[in-house]
Amino acid sequence: MMQAYKVTSLLTTGLELGAFDQLADRPQSASQVAAAIGVDPRGARILLDALAAIGLVETDGDTYHLAPASEMYLVRDRPEYVGDMARVFASKWEWEAVRRLPEAVRRGGTVLDVHAETPEYAYWEDFATSVAAVAKPAAAALAGVLHEWASGHSRLDVLDVAAGHGLYGFTLACGHPRSRVWALDWPNVLHITRLHAAKLGLSDRARFIGGDMFEVELGGPYDLIIAGNVLHHFSEERCVTLLRRLACATKPGGRIAVVGFALENLPPRQDPAPYLFAVLMLVWTHGGEVHRLKVYHRMLVESGFARPTVHRIAGLPFRIVVAER
Repeated sequence: MMQAYKVTSLLTTGLELGAFDQLADRPQSASQVAAAIGVDPRGARILLDALAAIGLVETDGDTYHLAPASEMYLVRDRPEYVGDMARVFASKWEWEAVRRLPEAVRRGGTVLDVHAETPEYAYWEDFATSVAAVAKPAAAALAGVLHEWASGHSRLDVLDVAAGHGLYGFTLACGHPRSRVWALDWPNVLHITRLHAAKLGLSDRARFIGGDMFEVELGGPYDLIIAGNVLHHFSEERCVTLLRRLACATKPGGRIAVVGFALENLPPRQDPAPYLFAVLMLVWTHGGEVHRLKVYHRMLVESGFARPTVHRIAGLPFRIVVAER
C-alpha cells in the first residue's frame, strides 16, 4: 500500500509519453521506443522494464511488447481505451486533496481553499473531457432503464443537472428523436458539453444553462430531470434543498433519475468502491458523502417525489435511482 504511488506513476507516465501507443503495432527495443517518442534511451529502458515488472508490458530481454490488457485499454485508437481517465483519477486535483486527509478527518470536511464546491472549479473541465470510458456505459444503462417510459412521450423535455460531459441526457436523446435536452453546469464547463452535443448530432436539440444549480433559473417544467454524480457532494439537508428545487421544475407524472455511488447493506470489504469514494468527498467538500439507498429514498420522498426504484449498472459501482413526481 505504501508503494502504490509507484504503480500509478508508471501507468500515467507510459500514457503521457505515448509508450503504449508506440508498442501497439510491433515489438520494439528500448532504443527504438526512445527514438520514436523523443526520450532518453536510458530513461526509456528503465521505464519499460518497470512497466514489465507490473505486468503492463512484456519483454524477452531485448524487445518489448504490450500485455493483452494494455493492448485493449491503453492504446489511444482502440475502442475500449480508458487512458484519459488518468487525467481524473491520477490528477493533481485529487492527489493534492487526499494529501490533506488527516486534516479533513480532524475537521470533518475539506480544509482546501479551492475544492469541489468552488464555483467554476477547473477540475470539472478535465472531468467532462476525460470520463467518457465510464460515462458512456452508465449513460447507456440510464437510457435503457428509461426507454419504455420515455417512448410513451411524443416529446420529451430533459434537464441534465451538473451535466458536465452531457452524455446522460444526450444518450437518451439519441434514442428519442423528439426530445430536447437542457444541460446545466458552470459556464467554464459548458463549452465541452457543447462539443459532445455536436459530436452526437444534437446541437439543434441541446440548450445550455450556465450557473449555480442552487440559484440559477431552471426553466421548465421538464418531463425528466437527471442528477448524475452530483448528490454525493452535499449533506442530506443540502441535497433536499436541491431536490425540492428540481421537484418544482418537474412536470406532474415526470421523473427524476439520480446516477451515482450509493451504499447498500454490504460490509465495506465486500463493496469497497463507494467507501473509498466517500474519502474523496471528505477531503473535497464541506458535507458530502456517499449516501445510503435508504437516505436517497428519504430525500426524494421529503422533496415531493414518490418512492424510488433502484437499478444496478453492470460492471460499474453506480446505481440509478428513479422516482416519479
